[in-house]
Formats: sequence, C-alpha cells, structure tokens
Amino acid sequence: MRKWLSLIETSVLSMAGLRFLSASIELTAAILMLVFNDVKKAVAINAMLAVVGPVILITTMAIGLLSLADDLSFSKLFFVALGVGLILFGIYK
Repeated sequence: MRKWLSLIETSVLSMAGLRFLSASIELTAAILMLVFNDVKKAVAINAMLAVVGPVILITTMAIGLLSLADDLSFSKLFFVALGVGLILFGIYK
C-alpha cells in the first residue's frame, strides 16, 4: 500500500484528502440532523455546511493551480481563476 501511495502526486493526494474530509463533515452533519430530529437544528447545521463547501473548493483549487502554475500560461490561469470567481459569485449572490 505504501508503494501505491508514493506513486501519487502530493498535490493530488492533498486535494483528495480535502475532499474526503469534506465528505466526512457532510456525512457527520447528516447523521446529526437525524439524531437531533428537529427542523431548527437541521437548518442551523445546514447553515454551517454552507461555509465548508466554498472553503474546500477554494483550497483544493488553490492547491491544483499552484501545482499547475509552471505548466499553464498566464492567460489560461486567468481564465481558470475567472471561472472560480464566477462560481463563488454564483454561490454568494
């Protein structure tokens, strides 16, 4: 198993690890909603999850962009950053 993990790029491993963390937070929130069995508490838990999603998105995109910075031209990086900005704009507006 260690040989397999050593073959994976560290940036890809970091991005996947953050996604696993995000998934475990989401699953824990769903379980807490079922345990509390209250609409007000479920809405509060869901509101806290609204922060987790964009933070994970920005962090994973930052890791990916930093690892691709040498391979992509400035104009391509600009368009990727613009796309991320539009996604965040769509989330918050």
